[in-house]
Amino acid sequence: PLTKATPRCEMQMQTMFFFMTVRHGFPYQPSAMAFDPVQKILAIGTQRGALRIFGRPGVECYCQHESGAAVIQLQFLINEGALVSALADDTVHLWNLRQKRPAVLHSLKFNRERITFCHLPFQSKWLYIGTERGNVHIVNVESFTLSVPPPPHDTLHLQSYLTALPVAPSVQLIIGYESGIVALWDLKSKKAEYRYTYDEAIHSVAWHHEGKQFICSHSDGTLTIWNMRGQGKPIQTITPHGKQPKDGKKTEPCKPILKVEYKTTRNGEPFIILSGGLSFDTVGRLPCLTVMHGKSTAVLEMDYPIVDFLTLCETPYPNDFQEPYAVVVLLEKDLVVIDLLPHIRKPLPLTIHESPVTCCEYFADCPADLIPALYSAGSRQKRQGYSKREWPISGGNWGQGTQSYPEIIITGHADGTVKFWDASAIMLQVLYKLKTAKVFDRNRSKEEKGSTDVSDEDPFAIQILAWCPESRMLCVAGVSANLLIYRFSKLEVTTEVLLEVRMQCELNDSDSPDGGGEQTSGHPTPRASPQTSGPPSHPSTSSNNSDSGNIPCLKYGCTRTHTPNRSPGYQVDLVVQLVWVSGEPPQQITSLALNSSYSLVVFGNSNGLAVVDYIQKTVVLNLGTVELYGCNDPYQRQLRSPRKSRQPSGGILRAVTDSGSATSEDRCKSPTSGSALWVGALPVCLLSTVLLSVYPPRGANPLDRDNSFSRSRSSSVTSIDKEGKEAISSFHFCETYARKGDSVLTPCLYVGTSLGTVLCLAITMPPAGEQRQLQPVVISPAGMLVRLKGSVMRMSFLDATGSHAPPAYESWYEPNVTTDGEERVRKRRPVSVSPSTSQDLSENQYSVVCSEKQAKVVSLPSQTCIYKHSITESSFILRADMVQMSQGACLACFCANGHIMTLSLPGLRPLMDVNYLPLTDMRIARTFCFTNLGQAMYMCSPTEIQRITYSQEVCENLQEMLGELFTPVETPEAPNRGFFKGLFGGGAQSLDREELFGEVAAGKASRSLAQHIPGPGGMEGMKGAASGVVGELARARIALDERGQKLGELEDRTAAMMSSADNFSKHAHEMMLKCKDKKWYQF
Repeated sequence: PLTKATPRCEMQMQTMFFFMTVRHGFPYQPSAMAFDPVQKILAIGTQRGALRIFGRPGVECYCQHESGAAVIQLQFLINEGALVSALADDTVHLWNLRQKRPAVLHSLKFNRERITFCHLPFQSKWLYIGTERGNVHIVNVESFTLSVPPPPHDTLHLQSYLTALPVAPSVQLIIGYESGIVALWDLKSKKAEYRYTYDEAIHSVAWHHEGKQFICSHSDGTLTIWNMRGQGKPIQTITPHGKQPKDGKKTEPCKPILKVEYKTTRNGEPFIILSGGLSFDTVGRLPCLTVMHGKSTAVLEMDYPIVDFLTLCETPYPNDFQEPYAVVVLLEKDLVVIDLLPHIRKPLPLTIHESPVTCCEYFADCPADLIPALYSAGSRQKRQGYSKREWPISGGNWGQGTQSYPEIIITGHADGTVKFWDASAIMLQVLYKLKTAKVFDRNRSKEEKGSTDVSDEDPFAIQILAWCPESRMLCVAGVSANLLIYRFSKLEVTTEVLLEVRMQCELNDSDSPDGGGEQTSGHPTPRASPQTSGPPSHPSTSSNNSDSGNIPCLKYGCTRTHTPNRSPGYQVDLVVQLVWVSGEPPQQITSLALNSSYSLVVFGNSNGLAVVDYIQKTVVLNLGTVELYGCNDPYQRQLRSPRKSRQPSGGILRAVTDSGSATSEDRCKSPTSGSALWVGALPVCLLSTVLLSVYPPRGANPLDRDNSFSRSRSSSVTSIDKEGKEAISSFHFCETYARKGDSVLTPCLYVGTSLGTVLCLAITMPPAGEQRQLQPVVISPAGMLVRLKGSVMRMSFLDATGSHAPPAYESWYEPNVTTDGEERVRKRRPVSVSPSTSQDLSENQYSVVCSEKQAKVVSLPSQTCIYKHSITESSFILRADMVQMSQGACLACFCANGHIMTLSLPGLRPLMDVNYLPLTDMRIARTFCFTNLGQAMYMCSPTEIQRITYSQEVCENLQEMLGELFTPVETPEAPNRGFFKGLFGGGAQSLDREELFGEVAAGKASRSLAQHIPGPGGMEGMKGAASGVVGELARARIALDERGQKLGELEDRTAAMMSSADNFSKHAHEMMLKCKDKKWYQF
């Protein structure tokens, strides 16, 4: 137990809650879509039974059908706050959207028939359901029960005309059958008035707004337009993409037209919008949406297959001129809104998967000025080809939550893109987009150019991210063993001179990859700085093995003749590349850390680690894993030569030569002198490139590139296929006691390995100011701290009171301040060091170390283990983070068996253990991350981010933070029929459908046909589910809002009645005065 250093307080189990907060991104595997034109909200269903509802940016909702069956169709009850979903398991659900978390009010399960199509007319309570047997069932939406026996046949698509046709005061229902027959059904007389026959199968049917015509799409790529009182033949047949033969023969058939919509305008030709129908000879052509307007035809190519589309119109009434203004196109992996001119830019976070996500990081409680700075830089990035029209999906209202701390999510992608997202509260908005592939030469081989799909095997894919929010320094590691360091600047700069620093660490004797035994040193001696060794007089470009040149996987894409401008935002400051050695490809980087206070970046792989000083543009340290132990290696390792590995799938990109004297391969070759370290430098400028070559040390085998787990962000996933090698798994910069018994805090680097060892490296920093630019950084091993079971996942530190002691950092400053065109000398701010540098031994520190299996707390400087906890025996940890909560610090862990656990610090007492999500996909392991204040996230699908919380404060405020999907909106006025239409009976007459479909007139349907299932979203279910103070307050507020709304409506009606009574009294008095003196025969 702790003695003098007992912490003031430790987190309690009562402060831990677990809840799913919100899901962001594009719905994975979408299958259906619906839009409410009055509420301006969009619903998307998926093949996994998920339901996503979108309003304005920041208003979105995720729901899940319990059965998990695919959603085949969605229908809004327009402006009524309800949604109907039809699933592939032949169930129909009614969702209540008048609450922040929608719930199912009613369900209807069909027992003997398969549902094929549904249609819900505007302002109607009767839902038409077509089935595979050709029946059309009518469901009362209010009670969700069947009514009226169905008409026969094999229904595929049906639509209804809502009021009445101009020729008769009756309601018409058009039914399209798969066989090619179209039936015009009269709902009042309950019989088919007309039947229209065509040779090809029908895929969709659409009315003209006047009800005199309708259009059908067919399986041979044709459109047929029919008159209501026609002679059994279409008045027009159109093949939009068919070739017209010159000899007058029939047009060649095309692919099926899956959907067509027929929209009219008041001043012009109607719009005919369709998907599909391309000719069969268009092999490899992208999916298209065709817009026909008069004599013009626009073919819009889409990046992905079209799932569905909807035309947005100015009026929700189908019997009026629709005046279409946009088309919403749902693709397999995107959502596009077309202004019938250019695209409308998406403010919704639906482009997360624009390139596959390969890694994620989540930061909470960031500096307040960080999001405005990123937004300012991102707003300057060019976005061309978009319409000026506002985003039409703008319904709902934002939540009224009190959570105000900034949150940022960073995603790395397969094409080398890094995106910064504003995740404050429960919103997600893209702030800034960084393209790291611009740094390299992108010329690819012909085989690579033939592929249009971007996969996570792309050579530019991001593997690991390290970011310091306070200094805004960013370090990115790619799968091609490349490392890029970025600075944030608000100014635009131009690079003029290219600096290249090449470092070669050579092994000799039996360990040398070349097998040459001319040199005597068996291992390279660690150096404090490579500058201690001078370069040779001239580098040699010859080699005994000409085919084994030291070339990097990617070639730097900037030449001396091409000096690109660096736009405001993140600007590359340093490029580090591991090179091929003797035909051996470099190993992927498995761990990465950045410290802005020391201006150091450290990265490691299966061979060892390297520390880079990005101020002096030098390699400070280059050590193999064995050399970290020195002569105290606890493991018995056998010498083995590195085995050959195949070339990465991304291939080696072609080089851009800087001069005509030597090729890129020649320039990348190391000198053949006896010196272990060699540095060659050109004039220094803002941009530098470090080419670093690391030979495999003794006992270390390269990672197998065929191992699918080598892509994981953490090396813990490799425990599934663990070998005898020891790789670097984690780093941590800190101010601590470097050695046992030390009395002064010094800068240190803690190194964790895949065999559970934690080693300490002491850092000696030069004085600040000009000396920092000139004197080298010295790093020396300080011994082993502790050993654990499994690979080391995370290391952190607590102060004497048990509070989190974060690493020192440097605040951001503008790196490109210029005066009269000349760069000003950078004035670095003093480094913030949390503890005092002169503490007594009684004021201890605590080191928290977590591995795949267990966690330990070590007291410093005595280096004694005071707490130990075995987290899991049968599984292993995928991600572990020490997070700062409002009540204190805790250790959060996510295991491969799906458990999410939190442990108190420093006592390591279990606070929470939730069996949440088993590891079913490596995407989860690669993207799961915790952050401060009880937040976490992961990629639940290739296109969606799921955020969760284990904080009591967030759980209590979540209901307030959620947006309102339904808002009271006045329904637009119905179109005026006109005087003459009403006078001569040409207009539509209203028809009481209760007389047609009600139980009194039509009777009850068979109970065996469909089973009614009450949903949990009813008022009784809501009252039973809600509990606690928050639920009571929410219900009370809802009741008060509803009561106030009803009182307001009652007051308005009362005022209207009083005004009407006053007018009637006034007119009656005037009539009395006018007729008072008249005789009866004068009337």
